[in-house]
This record gives sequence, structure tokens and C-alpha cells, in this order.
Amino acid sequence: MTTPPVSDIDLFADDVVLDPYAAYAELREQGSVVHLRKNDVHVLTRYDAVRRALADWESFSSTSIGFNPAVNEALTGTSLASDPPTHTRLRATLTENLAPRALRGLKTRIEAKADSLVAELVDQGSFEAIDALARAFPLEVVADLIGFTGPVRENMLRWGQAAMQVIGPMNRRTAESFPVAGELYGWCSQVTAADLTEGSVGRGIFDAEARGAIPPNTAGHIIHQYLGAGVDTTVAAIGNIVALFGAHPGQFDLVRENPSLVPAAFNEALRFWAPVHAWGRRVTKDVDIDGSVVPAGAQIAILFGAGNRDPRHYENPDAFLVERNPIDHLSFGYGPHGCAGQGLARLEAHAVIEALTRRVERLVVGPEVRVPSNITRSIEELPVLEVVPA
Repeated sequence: MTTPPVSDIDLFADDVVLDPYAAYAELREQGSVVHLRKNDVHVLTRYDAVRRALADWESFSSTSIGFNPAVNEALTGTSLASDPPTHTRLRATLTENLAPRALRGLKTRIEAKADSLVAELVDQGSFEAIDALARAFPLEVVADLIGFTGPVRENMLRWGQAAMQVIGPMNRRTAESFPVAGELYGWCSQVTAADLTEGSVGRGIFDAEARGAIPPNTAGHIIHQYLGAGVDTTVAAIGNIVALFGAHPGQFDLVRENPSLVPAAFNEALRFWAPVHAWGRRVTKDVDIDGSVVPAGAQIAILFGAGNRDPRHYENPDAFLVERNPIDHLSFGYGPHGCAGQGLARLEAHAVIEALTRRVERLVVGPEVRVPSNITRSIEELPVLEVVPA
């Protein structure tokens, strides 16, 4: 048994969060776990190590998903930042409305929304893909689902972005985002059933609280998770899809010619560009990771994107290949904390891909613009310069 190898890579440096894949490759070659001196975190880099850690909630606690103490304290009591049995009870209410059976009734509406929006954009001939599609579509879907009205709908994007930024270390991005994230925390602590549309999922969560299915005063925590964890990541994923189809027209053609590849294309987009850069855990005891011992109490950073590009698990991992269908990608997590909203994210993304492949023959995209972000790796601007209609 040895101590983990050490690296001077700064996980949250601007150049790393903008394009982390060279750093990931370097870290993967050093070992399954590497200690980053500058961040004082142990990063998990290889596919098998990441997956094992995600499954082992007893050794890798979610009570420290963030990389600063303030955010971990703020998230105490949420399903995101708790372990079983508390997590199990809270998650049951969160997922009750996100199970396949519950989502079945939304499928037709979501597909119609996506088709209508894509048709409108195709008619324009060119558009800005992030604002007009990647943000507009999931924001509307989630707002309708939870029952948000008025000013809350207008704040969803900035609240969701800030909620993810503050999970990072206490750098400038985190400090600037805390006041905005505080607005979201404040609203969620005061929201009542009457603030949400009748018949919405949000109302259903308050019903669950009223009948004792979840502890008192936790409905707001669950609604926070829909907004805090579910918006920014889906925006990132849909933006990535447009960029990847534009950059790889041959792969886009494969999906156009064979619509059964739609789910596979989404899985490959998630594997190729993981929407979440890093996510925290804290080890509860000394843990052996492939022969290196991480000491009890150490902060862990799970690098989904590094695991997704591990050549030990995926052949030719740096290629975007829609026929690969990596159903075991890590971007939705794994184990007890696997993404609760992945069914909804799939519905939304599949609807967008289906609409694009049905209505578009070719997407001519300009250069993507990214801005540094602590946790979510997304595109800020993506001009679609020309749409060749199908």
C-alpha cells in the first residue's frame, strides 16, 4: 500500500475548467487517485475507481459534495448532500414524479414543444443555439413541471447557474455567486404550495410533506434540487449536442438516417463532454483505491469526464461516435446518488435530437464560446450560422 501520487494541476484553474481533457489524461496516467496539492483534494480519474466510489456511499459520504464549507453547510438536509437512510427518504419523494411511469404523460407535450421550437429556428435560417434552444427549452419544461410562475421563472437560469458555481472552492466565481444562490435558498425556504401551479409536481411535493412522507419543512429543499441541480446541467447537455452535431456532420447523418440511434447519440454526447466537471465526496475511513490509501476525512473530487475518457474502459475514447452507445457512461453518476432527473433529461434531449434530425439536414456552426465555471462545463455562446432544412 502506498500514498497516492501527487500533482500540481489546479483543478479549478481557468484553463483546466475550460478544456480539462489534457489534464485528465495526465492525471489518469499517474493513477486511479491523485492528490492535488493546490486544491488539497484527491481526484478519482479512472472509470472503475469512479464507479466503485459512487456505489460505496458508506466510504464516500455525500455530506461534502462541495469544495467549500459554506456550501456544504447550506446543503445540509437535502437529498444531494445526505447519506442513507435520510437520503433514501428524501430521494423517494424527489423521484416519485420523475419515474418513467410519471414522465410518460409528459412525453407527448415535451416532444411537441421541442418540435415547435426547432421548426421555428429552422425557419429563421440561423440562430444562437444556447439562448434560443439549449436554455429556452429546459427552462420552460422545468418551470411548467414544478409549477413556477412570475418572477421565479425569470430567475431560474441565474439561480441554477449560481447554485452550481458555489459548489466549487472559495474562489472569485464562488464568492460572486453566493449572493445569487442565496436568493434561491431564501425563496426555497419560504415557498408554499400556494406559490406553485395547481396539479404541478411542486404541489405534489408539498402534499407529500403534509401526509408525513417526508420530514416537515423539507419540501423546499427538494424543489431546490430541481432548480439547483437540474437546469444548468441539462442546458449544458443540449448545447453540447448542437455543437457536436455541427462539428461531426457524418455522425449527425448516421442519426438522421437511423432514428433508433437517438438514445445512443445522447449517451455518447454525455460521455464525450460530461456536463459536470467535478463533484465532491468525503472519505469516512482510510480507503484503498487500487493500491493507494486515501486517509479518512480527505476531500474527494470525482472527475466524471476523466472516467468517461478512460481508454481502459472505452476503445478510442477521444472520438465522438454515436454508434458506440455507452449506456454505462458516468455523467449521470451511479449508485444511490445517480441523477434523479436523468429520465426527464433524456426525454428533453431525445426530443431535441429527434426534432433536429427530422427537420435539419446540416448545421453549420461557428466557434463555440466557453466561460470558466467551477462545476458545470457548458457552452456560453454557439452561433448556428446556417441551417440546411431536411
